[in-house]
Amino acid sequence: MPGQAMPMTNETGRGWIHLRGVSKTFAPGPAGCTALREVDLDLPQGAFAVITGPSGSGKTTLLNILTGIDRATAGQTWVGDWRLDRMGEEELARWRGQYVGIVFQFFQLFPTLTALENVQLPLELRPALPARVRRERAAQALAEVGLLARSDHLPAQLSGGEQQRVALARALAHDPLLIAADEPTGNLDSAAGHQVVALLQEIHSRGKTVLMVTHDPRFSHAATHQVELLDGRIAAPAASRAA
Repeated sequence: MPGQAMPMTNETGRGWIHLRGVSKTFAPGPAGCTALREVDLDLPQGAFAVITGPSGSGKTTLLNILTGIDRATAGQTWVGDWRLDRMGEEELARWRGQYVGIVFQFFQLFPTLTALENVQLPLELRPALPARVRRERAAQALAEVGLLARSDHLPAQLSGGEQQRVALARALAHDPLLIAADEPTGNLDSAAGHQVVALLQEIHSRGKTVLMVTHDPRFSHAATHQVELLDGRIAAPAASRAA
């Protein structure tokens, strides 16, 4: 696996996130479904990119390809110095476990584990870390999202907004370079949704690259860049909203 240095651009000037001609077809053949069509995209390291578009436009597929969960049918996918489309499944899993934090719409918390235990899960993949350090890092991540006082609560004892904040703490626990959030507000009321987006903005302010899929245009204000998809294509170049 390449080293940890991950520059914003390489000598050719490509973005830290760089896609060229990326397509994704499920079940190839006459009955296949093409989710992405020849997508080109460049984003700098440290961006907060909001990915929008109607249902079925390919938003989640794009996020899954950028996080190594799924693999493009065609094209190049770069994140920093890593070319994901040339990496094997085990290598992708190791890369994702070290450098990517993922937040899902439906929280994906284990119901029989406490908030602290859920947050510790990514750290369990690092047996070289002493148990005490893993617990301290998980507690710190919970503190960052304002839930340290609820560390011993089970998910059923938490509100939806609190569960999503635990999921965000879990994504942060191993200090990833990239945070990817797939409709993180889609299962929340308005107040809780705004709180989660505010936390993502705070995380971005510390130098993290954040990708957020959303169907809600109210949250586009959080972005430094906006990516709009339509029928599997980029509807317009990734527009920078930075001053």
